[in-house]
Amino acid sequence: MGHFSEPHICQCLSRIATTRRNSPVTVAGGRQMTGPQFVEAVSRLAHALLRLGLKPGDVVAISAYNSDCYLEWLLAVAFVGGIVAPLNYRWSANEVRLAVLAVSPVMLVTDESCISWYSELHGDSIPSLKWHVSLGFLSSPFSSNVNVSTMGMLDLHQITPPSSFLTTDYVWARDGAVIICFTSGTTGKPKGVAISHSALFIQSMAKIAICGYSENDVYLHTAPLCHIGGLSSAMAMLMAGACHVLIPKFEAKLAIEVIEKQDVTALITVPTMVADLVSFLREKGAWKVKDSVKKILNGGGSLSINLIKEASNFFPRAKILSAYGMTETCSSLTFMTLYDPHFSFSYQPPHFPVGTDLSSVQRPQEVHI
Repeated sequence: MGHFSEPHICQCLSRIATTRRNSPVTVAGGRQMTGPQFVEAVSRLAHALLRLGLKPGDVVAISAYNSDCYLEWLLAVAFVGGIVAPLNYRWSANEVRLAVLAVSPVMLVTDESCISWYSELHGDSIPSLKWHVSLGFLSSPFSSNVNVSTMGMLDLHQITPPSSFLTTDYVWARDGAVIICFTSGTTGKPKGVAISHSALFIQSMAKIAICGYSENDVYLHTAPLCHIGGLSSAMAMLMAGACHVLIPKFEAKLAIEVIEKQDVTALITVPTMVADLVSFLREKGAWKVKDSVKKILNGGGSLSINLIKEASNFFPRAKILSAYGMTETCSSLTFMTLYDPHFSFSYQPPHFPVGTDLSSVQRPQEVHI
């Protein structure tokens, strides 16, 4: 058990149950859940994991497309003191094998996203594995020493946790770790980075303060939940009490359709996503609810001036920010406003003629807050 003065990501559940009592907190495909329904789903799953025998500090590896179920698993595993290790479904079988050997999961949770490498894994290749839960299909390559289940086999509807379960019973793993997120491998093979409850809490507060996230937001999950950008923004929106709209993976056409249908107010991007959205909208022409989007946070690289201009044309009421960070720092370290419709501000990079002695250029004065 931890000290209740310490942050725990499941502390967001009481806010969600209150602020979204009569409105959806998740929208995924044809499914919607209100705050109390979502909290109850997390509670039932957490209780099922305890019944299976999951202990504080146990690692649960997840390879799946974005979904409301993925969010439930993140919080339920954290609730009982487990540690989630999201796996990138785009990896090869060898990359997956190296990752799971590095974190020694006792449970593997998968859906159809991992079909390209799933059949090449075997129970003997993951000695630590005790359970496999399939979110979509039951066919399993694992040996008899691994208990294979589907969500239906967990009998979640037969579980009735005590009323105090959600407010008093969550647990911390050793050193407060809650997620092991793998880096993108820019300096070699992907490495697992332990992320704590405190790191996610502080990162969430930073995003809420700087981006202005609130319970009034409708957040579209464009980034995969196996990436620190997607994870940290999801957590910020959970703590803000916002509504989460989930699509399995980013596609410009699908994203625009969902933005129109759900009146999405916030999303995160990388430059290629912005380019895809701009290209699609340029071909599509006028669209109905472009004014709903108020916040776009870009990471993973800088946006060109042309992309900023085109994005601000298509999303004229959106504040566009750029963030820089690393997996090791739990996502964003710095933020820069690229476009702000409230102040008619658009970022313009400094221009220096060829031959300028940059050592003589006066640096901007630092501002301390």
